[in-house]
Amino acid sequence: MKSVDLNCDLGESFGAYKIGQDEEVLNFVTSANVACGFHAGDHNVMAKTVKMAAAKGVKIGAHPGFPDLLGFGRRLIETNPEDIYHFVVYQISALKGFCDIEGVRMQHVKPHGALFNAAATDQTVAFAIAKAVYDVDPNLVLFGLSRSELTKAGVNVGLTVANEVFADRTYQANGTLTPRAHEHALIHDVRLAIEQVLMMIKTGTVKAVDGTIVPIEADTICVHGDSEKALEFIQELRRTLKAEGILASSIL
Repeated sequence: MKSVDLNCDLGESFGAYKIGQDEEVLNFVTSANVACGFHAGDHNVMAKTVKMAAAKGVKIGAHPGFPDLLGFGRRLIETNPEDIYHFVVYQISALKGFCDIEGVRMQHVKPHGALFNAAATDQTVAFAIAKAVYDVDPNLVLFGLSRSELTKAGVNVGLTVANEVFADRTYQANGTLTPRAHEHALIHDVRLAIEQVLMMIKTGTVKAVDGTIVPIEADTICVHGDSEKALEFIQELRRTLKAEGILASSIL
């Protein structure tokens, strides 16, 4: 039986602001990427999200991003590798503290937004992130865009990596995600998004926006928790995977 991890970006509320339906979404995913306070989230939300995920048996990962609360971490910040290394270590370690309190092991690290996109193509950024993850805990799994510089860097430093694909995003011919500023960056139709997921799992390919068939590896599928139809989509995706004989299972 084929199996695939279903991950979702969660814990992105902060202060008085609520984002997403975290408690409900956690019933259907197998891994949760928890915001660490830089692009979203705060100490209270981190604690609550880890507690909820642990109670539901969902694997927990850190979701570090650029220090860009205003831009939700989706704006590239020009900085140096040492800075990236240090703020990734800082964020991973913060979440690990909450995991330790709940008596659960942190499974993975997945960069967020602009940091994730930069690491997909920039070897220097990719290495800084991979080295930070390894130095905090070499047993952590590094999530990166399928066949990207980040997954290559993870392998090179000695980490287990998971190639990530996206259910609700379109792809370019070079295997990168279509920038969010592009009008066709997001897939809003649940049926089309599920068709894309099935293609990626079954054939190891995805159709880019220009029609190119791009080879891809699908170890873990991302569904964005801040989208309006996140809960509806994840429920339908789980039903479809089950009907197709595909098991939803965490990486470890």
